[in-house]
Amino acid sequence: MALNIRELLALAVKEKASDIHLTVGAPPVFRVNGELVSLRWVEEGGLGPCLPGTGLNTGDEARPLSIEEIEHLVEQLTGEERLQQFCRVRECDFAYGVPGLGRFRINCFRQRGSPAVAIRVLNDEIPSLVELGLPETVAGLIRRSSGLVVVTGPAGSGKSTTLAAMVDLINQERCCHVITLEDPIEYLHCHKCSIVNQREIGDDAGNFAGALRAALREDPDVILVGEMRDAETTAITLTAAETGHLVLATMHTPNAALTIDRIVDAFPPHQEGRVRMQLSRVLQGIVAQQLFPRSDKKGRVVAAEVFVVTPSVQSLIREGKTYQIPSVIQTGARHGMQSFAQSLKDLHSKGLITREEMVLHVHDTELLR
Repeated sequence: MALNIRELLALAVKEKASDIHLTVGAPPVFRVNGELVSLRWVEEGGLGPCLPGTGLNTGDEARPLSIEEIEHLVEQLTGEERLQQFCRVRECDFAYGVPGLGRFRINCFRQRGSPAVAIRVLNDEIPSLVELGLPETVAGLIRRSSGLVVVTGPAGSGKSTTLAAMVDLINQERCCHVITLEDPIEYLHCHKCSIVNQREIGDDAGNFAGALRAALREDPDVILVGEMRDAETTAITLTAAETGHLVLATMHTPNAALTIDRIVDAFPPHQEGRVRMQLSRVLQGIVAQQLFPRSDKKGRVVAAEVFVVTPSVQSLIREGKTYQIPSVIQTGARHGMQSFAQSLKDLHSKGLITREEMVLHVHDTELLR
């Protein structure tokens, strides 16, 4: 019995999985509430529900997938053009929609000479910043008319969802032109108060730097940059924020201080002073987030460090004293700042995460006491 991709995606939505992993020699695997669980996958019965708590070794019930089955799934997911791209460069990344079911982010790649697939399940509805549990300070940052707001965190930490919530709030409150540059497009925005034009890298534009340069000639008020990947993209992003646009961007950094250092380090050493000066003028704030399992096992919640740039912080950025930023965040509650540890403490006090989860990630003994 051939494995059908629509049946697999439907089961992932039903089981509230965030990701699907398909690789040769293992059964289909879902990530549910942050944990990997295998599916019951047998010839006679096809796909069955997840088997939580069993890990990847589920015995005879979980038949491993073959190369032929993975290749068949890749063919179902990709059209002819993308299949040729996959055969040529051995990886491809794109969005995939199923009417009546939802949207998915697909990454096909090769490992040990065999095809493999990682699938991210995307929500149809865009949650609000309040529903995500982010403080009002975050909404205040994106209500500013210009400057740079960066959302950071590891892969799978919900950055795309937070950015979608930010764009949706702007779309509800402001009459402006929003251009998003994404790879791939994950959440679809309809026009409300704003006009939202979404460009997908690969299909609608060649790369982030070129699309961002073009966006500056398309009369935008707000620009979303899916990722500041290189010095060229970062330089144009800073220029866009400096010339009167509100720019939202992401990076794969764990906290505010390292985000600033990473931006500066993207440039040659002789440009460091100029970049620090420019960044101190345009940066409005940084939201660094991670996802943690809820104490009731019903999904995950966001813990976030929120950093707001004040005049004194601008001086620290210009002078390269980013090592002082953690203490600024600790004492910056009056400016709407919160540390990662304070966010975890609040989540625990509300009963959303366990004490064990909080203690595991909070290293401030005074705060724990």
